[in-house]
Amino acid sequence: MAIPEHNDAKAQSISPVDGTLIETFDDHSPSEVERRLSAAQGGFDAWRRRSVEERADVVAALGAFLERHRDRLAAHITAEMGKTIKEATAEIDKCAATCRWYAEHGPAMLRDRVAPVDQGRAMVAQRPIGVILGVMPWNFPFWQVLRAAIPIILSGNGYVLKHARNVMRCAFELEVAWTESGLPSGVFTVVNVDQGMTAKILADARIAAVTLTGSARAGAAVASLAGANLKKSVLELGGSDPFVVLEGADLKKAAAAGAKARFQNAGQVCIAAKRFIVEASIADAFTEHLIDATRALNVGDPTVSSTDLGPMARRDLRTELQGQIERSIAAGARPLLGGHEVEGAGNFHEPTILAGVLPGMAAFDEETFGPCAAITEARDTDHAIALANLSSYGLSASLWTEDSSTGAAFADRFECGGVFLNGFPTSDPRIPIGGVKQSGYGRELSHYGITEFVNAQTVWRDRP
Repeated sequence: MAIPEHNDAKAQSISPVDGTLIETFDDHSPSEVERRLSAAQGGFDAWRRRSVEERADVVAALGAFLERHRDRLAAHITAEMGKTIKEATAEIDKCAATCRWYAEHGPAMLRDRVAPVDQGRAMVAQRPIGVILGVMPWNFPFWQVLRAAIPIILSGNGYVLKHARNVMRCAFELEVAWTESGLPSGVFTVVNVDQGMTAKILADARIAAVTLTGSARAGAAVASLAGANLKKSVLELGGSDPFVVLEGADLKKAAAAGAKARFQNAGQVCIAAKRFIVEASIADAFTEHLIDATRALNVGDPTVSSTDLGPMARRDLRTELQGQIERSIAAGARPLLGGHEVEGAGNFHEPTILAGVLPGMAAFDEETFGPCAAITEARDTDHAIALANLSSYGLSASLWTEDSSTGAAFADRFECGGVFLNGFPTSDPRIPIGGVKQSGYGRELSHYGITEFVNAQTVWRDRP
């Protein structure tokens, strides 16, 4: 079974701003893939014997490397996938901060634990399991990779990266960054391959497990292949995250946060707010605030520091979004702002707000991975939460109310991996991220992420 992925032709960096070709990358030949997998296995065999403190020193050095080269690395992100330069710089900063956090706190998470037993002495050790394959997307070319790779490598595993085909320069820059930070050869390695070769790599005996961030379709294919080969998988898939606004909320504050939550990274974020579910009594007022906040966004050249919204990463992604918008309007949604592709060679799309969105419409049922906000009115709180859960996805949710007791009381009614009260979803090394339903399984970050790919080995001594 092939692993589905958009645009699996030869790897090319194509400017989202004007469509020009930046760089082409030749696929790795079968012999080169074999060489890299052998190097990965050899690197793991040596790396696993390093103390966790030594491994933490390398992770800390990676953070320092990212800080020193932040402007250059951020420029690669902006060039390859169109993220605004201020967001790209923030992505590198977040990666560096995560390195520092894991270098400081990771060793304690991996320490042997004494297990109370009636006879003898027992402990549970956290052992690495081998080389992990990472199949990663383009929308956060550094962050999506490193938030999984840092704990995986810190715990003594190796990591083979199969990155998205439109951000291969970022992939190879990551390989250099790890090497320059003191990681032994092969422990972090990149393979530039197509779908068919990715499936063969996953089936290879030298790959112990797989982690994927991507679509539900890709996740299902990877999970099937992993299961057929008795390998663990962790999947962080798509989302259609609800942004629920209740009576009594600070509407201007909620709308400002909503605009940022929906339109950051040109709306190409798994945990971005996508469905705005608002109690009917405040829907008109909230909508006006959201329109004002969206109109205030500066749309344009992503290399300019004042730009808030750049182009989408690829032309086919923009075409897909436009189709979802048009199908929703045909089904009765009302366009209040935007709604169209921007003419020209680049992949720009107008920031769009649709009102009157109902279940059954594309903007409600599907993941809209681009700058489009969908507003749905709810009769009351119970109806709002029911609408929020009326989705095949379950990644995260936002709940806006000035009644903190109400917010806390309703948090457990959301069917998702994370609930954010009076704030929009974010990822942070101190808290786990992941979903339920079609949004995947397993967790990244925090101590949950560092133990996903370890063998919790029981060592029982002196047992009669």
